[in-house]
Amino acid sequence: MIRFSNALIVDGSGATPYRGDVLVEGERIAAILPPSATPAPDALDCSSLILTPGFIDMHGHSELEVLRSPSMRPKIGQGITTEVAGNCGIGVFPAQKGSPSLKALTNDVLGSYPDVGWDDFSSYLKAWQARGSGTNMAFLQAHSTLRSFALEGNPNRSATSAEVETMCLLLQKSLEQGCLGMSSGLYYAPCLFADRKELLALLEVVRQYDRLFSVHVRCEGNEILSSLGEVVDLARLSGVRLQISHLKVIGRENQQLVTEMLHLIEDARSEGLDVQFDQYPYEYGSTSLFSLLPPPYLRLERKDLQSHLKSACERDSIRRMMEEGDGWDSLAQLCGWDAIRILSLDSNPRYIGMTLTEVASERGQGPYDAFFDLLAEEEGAALMTDITQSQDTIRKILSHSLMCFGTDALYAGSLSHPRSYQAAIHL
Repeated sequence: MIRFSNALIVDGSGATPYRGDVLVEGERIAAILPPSATPAPDALDCSSLILTPGFIDMHGHSELEVLRSPSMRPKIGQGITTEVAGNCGIGVFPAQKGSPSLKALTNDVLGSYPDVGWDDFSSYLKAWQARGSGTNMAFLQAHSTLRSFALEGNPNRSATSAEVETMCLLLQKSLEQGCLGMSSGLYYAPCLFADRKELLALLEVVRQYDRLFSVHVRCEGNEILSSLGEVVDLARLSGVRLQISHLKVIGRENQQLVTEMLHLIEDARSEGLDVQFDQYPYEYGSTSLFSLLPPPYLRLERKDLQSHLKSACERDSIRRMMEEGDGWDSLAQLCGWDAIRILSLDSNPRYIGMTLTEVASERGQGPYDAFFDLLAEEEGAALMTDITQSQDTIRKILSHSLMCFGTDALYAGSLSHPRSYQAAIHL
């Protein structure tokens, strides 16, 4: 039995923190006692420490990191003992072993693949269990991998009825093998090409198994209210439990929308829908540099992007779309190039830590040309951070009773967003 002596206990119930001793036997708390006047010699002196239950990271992306580094020190080091992985529609199963298209979808976000293969959730789970894990893990079936598997060739298009049926069967198999639910990223390719019929068909499977639907909404900028309305309506029509990923609003002029966003979710709850959301405690996020491109260019395979980025005519077309940002989140316009900072580059590591404005100045270019050249040189694989919202907006979201804590941590490059290591501490 282990005795934690004289700790300041925060028990998770909402009660005022109090001093006490906690006795742990095996994997269970045996007793919580008044603080010891004279601690036993073998007790752990916690008089300068806070003792809490382990934190749950409701929004993680560690499905490859846990195979590369099973200790999961970045999570354990901030008190996280359970993670829900496979969010934003990004995942690693099902897959044909060594699938180049799947790796192209995930490498710049989830990082390199370990030397181990799997084809479905069950075989992935065996690989995970064989290596061990410093944290408890739960997994969502990612929408992008369903599309990558079922839509052979290029998943960045509309699915046929037969392909939707294949996705439903694959999803059913994953849920039967133990997946917590399904995630989609309607902002990202290939999920953004899914129509309403496809989404409702998949959500019917989720509903039948009484599992969770986690979703990165289509737009988090000018169209945030209609995008929230879209996913709430999907939950209403399908009857699934809805988890809205990293609830935020992007763009200085859009920050006043946060109150209306929260009211929309509260109204859905009042209607009887099971809706919650997660968020991390930072005003800046992190995603793939590739995702700055307009949706028509996200249809392209990464390997086919090069020729388009080398064409002056194509560059002008992309620039106009990014400047207009009509019906999609153009982060270059919403945030500005000086708010977009490079986190990982394989071919140009000297630019890591610099903003796109600084990179452009270093190269003697305008920011758009610097962006296009970097994407071409890196073959579309690069990670960035972007300042997306205000501290006041963050406080309103984090203090809401429907908020679940999440890190949205990515471990793909040499430099990571601070949320990967200290989100729980920062909160």
